[in-house]
Amino acid sequence: MNGPSAVLPEEALHLSNGDATDVPGTGLARRVVYWRDVLHEGPVPEVAPAELRRVRADHLTACHGAEREATLRTFAERDQALEDNRDGAYVLWFEADLYDQLQIVEILARLAALGVPAGRVTLICIGEYPGIAQFGGLGQLTAEQLRELPGTGACARLTPAALELATRAWAAFRAPTPEGLAAIAAARLGELRFLGEAFDRLGREYPSTRDGLSLSERRVLAAVAAGAPDAGTAFVRAAAREPRPFMGDLTCFDRMERLARGPHPLLDLDPAAGPVTRATRLRLTDTGARVLAGQADQVTLNGVDRWIGGVHLHGHQVAWRWNEATETVTPALQAT
Repeated sequence: MNGPSAVLPEEALHLSNGDATDVPGTGLARRVVYWRDVLHEGPVPEVAPAELRRVRADHLTACHGAEREATLRTFAERDQALEDNRDGAYVLWFEADLYDQLQIVEILARLAALGVPAGRVTLICIGEYPGIAQFGGLGQLTAEQLRELPGTGACARLTPAALELATRAWAAFRAPTPEGLAAIAAARLGELRFLGEAFDRLGREYPSTRDGLSLSERRVLAAVAAGAPDAGTAFVRAAAREPRPFMGDLTCFDRMERLARGPHPLLDLDPAAGPVTRATRLRLTDTGARVLAGQADQVTLNGVDRWIGGVHLHGHQVAWRWNEATETVTPALQAT
């Protein structure tokens, strides 16, 4: 680490993924803004920031029980703070997983659009920490441990190449078709060293050519097939298969409910009514077993209605699939 990169500007605006990360406790930050949004869930279309705030607030209200007006205010205040600081410095505290990497590219793309020079942006981003076998995020670290990160290789003053790559990644994510994802997944830049793997994981959320399942759905079904008796256990076992955590239990429970509610359910729930909770008992149906074995296709059987960034997957004949042979997202006609 070069000396200048290890020194954080005193008046910088600090940004992080949530208040579980004790940035204020480090004594390094006078102003902290939290970028709270689950961008890999729900629509993230190519629209202006004000419209995007509305779209995201509507989604979080409908699917996560957020209070719409409070969410809109939080988003507006967050965006205004980013813009008001355009003549100052920024310090970003984030992690390696998909959840955080999408927030990073949104922030950096916005800073680039505001004309903020790359040299005024410092990124602190880690995917592991000494002594923690399964590192889950910055929230696991004490304020003292966080305070040490600026003096390590986890801290980098950004270059124009980083802002350019982040801008391309944000555009590829929000595009109405996913042709741009592969180039970001293949990109390698030291300052954004986790971005490629995050976009590769994003692509694997598309329905597979093998069975019509996303990787998350397949891991849930596999956990149940291997004996997980309830939703809480299935979530823990499926999450343990992920190199980087990105999906919370409530999101996973929603996926389970969808797998159980189609015309040809893949899961049986007990109790059958009501939302899935940690205690909900799960059983793989015969159809679920066939799909998991690659003998039937989830999308063909039950259809799909899901947004991945700017792409809306809808119906029984989706336009895009995760191609198991090439490990890329390809048009469905080419993936057969």
